[in-house]
Amino acid sequence: MTMNARDVSTKKTQLSEDASTYVRNLIMAGELLPGASVRPEAIGEALDISATPAREALQVLRVEGFLELLPRRGFIVAPLTGDDIRDLFRANALIAGELAARAADVATPDDVAELEALHHELLAAASRRDFEALEEKNFRFHRQINHMAESRKLGWVLGVIERYVPSLFYASIEGWPAATADDHSTILESIRAQDAEGARVAMASHMAHAGELLAAQFDKRSAAPLA
Repeated sequence: MTMNARDVSTKKTQLSEDASTYVRNLIMAGELLPGASVRPEAIGEALDISATPAREALQVLRVEGFLELLPRRGFIVAPLTGDDIRDLFRANALIAGELAARAADVATPDDVAELEALHHELLAAASRRDFEALEEKNFRFHRQINHMAESRKLGWVLGVIERYVPSLFYASIEGWPAATADDHSTILESIRAQDAEGARVAMASHMAHAGELLAAQFDKRSAAPLA
């Protein structure tokens, strides 16, 4: 089947968005440190896409402030510190905590059952050290809570903030798998009891905890001498 112009444009846009998400996650997880060179050819090779959507992705990240474009050097990672990451997670904690509180208020038995199933799958993934599955179950656990809250505007605001929060590579953060399992248990308990304030505090604490783990690792990597 021949693709029409709209299909080609949509596919190209999706490839560019996938590439920007990939690089954004690398930066926020500390895999690409400030000052590091980011070449579209290397990104294209890593994702098995052409350099064109990869270059478009890097331009988007430059506008967002993740990258800088320097003469004769190309794209480099913009300055970023552990404290910047802590600030982002503090903002995330405020919105995520409110959504968790609203979810607890309206949680149905079916909602709780879905969260419990996801949590059990997350624990199983953590126990067998299947970090890819762990990240996926973590994402679905949080998405389910946000969906339960039924607040599209707050969800939109959280989505904007979460562009600056990695959705991948958490497994490489020391202490994160255990923290996720423990923190989610507390969140789930509050939602099961329809304890809105408890859910708010538990979720906010969870996000602050995750932010501190990521920021500490970022500071550690930034301080390490170059090989």
